[in-house]
Amino acid sequence: MRIYAAAYLLPISSPPIAGGALAVENGRIVAVGTLNELRAQFSAPVVDLKGSVIMPGLVNAHTHLELTHFPAWKVRKDLDYLPKRYVEWVQQVVKIKRALEPGEIEHSTKEGMRLCLESGTTAVGDILSDFSLVPLYRDTPLTGRLFLEAIGHDPILCDTLVAGLETALQGLEGALLPGVSPHTPHTVSGHLFACLNALSEKLGIPKAVHLSETTEEVAFMHDTTGAFADILYPMAHWEQYLPHPMRTTSTRYLDDLGVLDASTLAVHAVHVTPNDVALLKERGVSVVLCPRSNDRLFVGCAPHKLLKQSGVALALGTDSLASNDSLSMWDEMRYLQQAAPGVFEPRELLTMATLGGARALHIEDRVGTLEPGKRADFQVLACGSGSDASSIEATLLARAEVEQVYIAGTRHSQ
Repeated sequence: MRIYAAAYLLPISSPPIAGGALAVENGRIVAVGTLNELRAQFSAPVVDLKGSVIMPGLVNAHTHLELTHFPAWKVRKDLDYLPKRYVEWVQQVVKIKRALEPGEIEHSTKEGMRLCLESGTTAVGDILSDFSLVPLYRDTPLTGRLFLEAIGHDPILCDTLVAGLETALQGLEGALLPGVSPHTPHTVSGHLFACLNALSEKLGIPKAVHLSETTEEVAFMHDTTGAFADILYPMAHWEQYLPHPMRTTSTRYLDDLGVLDASTLAVHAVHVTPNDVALLKERGVSVVLCPRSNDRLFVGCAPHKLLKQSGVALALGTDSLASNDSLSMWDEMRYLQQAAPGVFEPRELLTMATLGGARALHIEDRVGTLEPGKRADFQVLACGSGSDASSIEATLLARAEVEQVYIAGTRHSQ
């Protein structure tokens, strides 16, 4: 056993503790309190992290680590430009991924894992399209969920795709738990959605779906017009699967399919209506905000105030380096604080990036807070002097720097 002590401890599940400490044994937290309280309770060596702040590792609830090297790939393929339209960005991603050499996505994924840990993230909701890379996650220090992504409209290929996905999930080993990701309402057929939902129920795993990210999606779901119908479907040779005008929203469409429930992560939710938000709340869906990605791809800004006031469970994600500048959740929180001034208190942002993400990924029994019984995943932060317990969250958002990261009670070497 060891006791880790700091100037402040942020359990997230309870108020900050001045002179706080946590006791760790066999990779688990066994007690949280002041250093004096834990010394009186346990005779264990103390690691004194003087002047620092201890808080849980961050939870990146939505990312695509396989695309970490995307910026370098763009340069190498002479495609180093930032598309002004979402569909053009999709075309760019497809072109680059098709031209990759064997092993490149593997190296990219490993680098993504490293960058997460370096910036204080210890749990992820990672989307993986290449099922052959599942063994890569066996030895990563990260925990969280690995969502295997499914895309398609061909009914003949549906059963084969779902069977392959289930086999890959059953081969997942290590600290990451399985999940499934029907890509979007417009890239996954209703039949495939139903099959993936059935698999989610069978295995008791969550499902992540990109929801209402763009105005193009809004137009497509309403009357089958716009860039998705004119460009995206022909590019994928899906012309025969173009639907008749549905006069609906993505949220209502998924609800009509019966796939919206508490196991669903709705990622982005930029162009949701008030009725959509009420429905997401009613069904117990978690919404994962990716504000920097939305800005980078010029798709708009999620209705942050509406989502908060509705009581929808909120989490944060960085998305990938194909649409972001870093995998740092600290960068994401700070950007959202600026993009939605006055909407979220510092404490709420920190909660969204820890417990909120853990709840969305259904791993809150393992991580997300510093409480007895949870895995001892925590970060040690430097934020200078002059703070007190009433303002420590604001101080962290203003100037915290990650000094150390601990995984299951062991310091991660960066």
